[in-house]
Amino acid sequence: MGFYEDQILPRVIDVMLGNAAMGKLRRRAMEGLSGTVVEIGFGSGTNVPYYPPEVERVLAVDPATTGRKMAAKRLAASTVPVEFVGLTGESLPLEDASVDNVLSTWTLCTIPGIDAALGEIRRVLKPGGHLFFLEHGLAEDPKVAGRQQRFDRLQGRIAGGCHLNRDHTALIGASGLEVDRVANFFIAGPKPLSYMYAGTAVKV
Repeated sequence: MGFYEDQILPRVIDVMLGNAAMGKLRRRAMEGLSGTVVEIGFGSGTNVPYYPPEVERVLAVDPATTGRKMAAKRLAASTVPVEFVGLTGESLPLEDASVDNVLSTWTLCTIPGIDAALGEIRRVLKPGGHLFFLEHGLAEDPKVAGRQQRFDRLQGRIAGGCHLNRDHTALIGASGLEVDRVANFFIAGPKPLSYMYAGTAVKV
């Protein structure tokens, strides 16, 4: 991981996605989250203030060391214990069927080996456990989708490998998880960046 990805990008993401408006989306996306949770892409802890009371502990996965330092205040104000357990979603240092749920917010767009990461998520989930996700991705509107395809490579260069054109419903479904709830909608901002996927998928 280079200086930009480790030192600069986490600060940019914290500003862009750590505000109150995004917090409302996070809170809604985490409704029903409970037990021992793996959070893929923990970043600077922007989800921490919104963990439901039913969350008992969080196992955090993120490669950026700066993000961990930035999370200190949020962690200090939280009653939920957080343990950093890994760097990448493609390789989770956890036993099979060992966690109750997995959380990912604005992260599946960036993981290079997305199929491997989703396979790992499925592996570590207990039967009946859920992946809770809130992601931006490929829009249904053909005009917006066309712009996403055109600008995807540029987006990856400036945003740490982030993709605009991932269909998260299809990717998650292909992993063997069963998508049982998903909502698609635009939020404020440039349309190629602001088409959301919010939902859950269960390990059956």
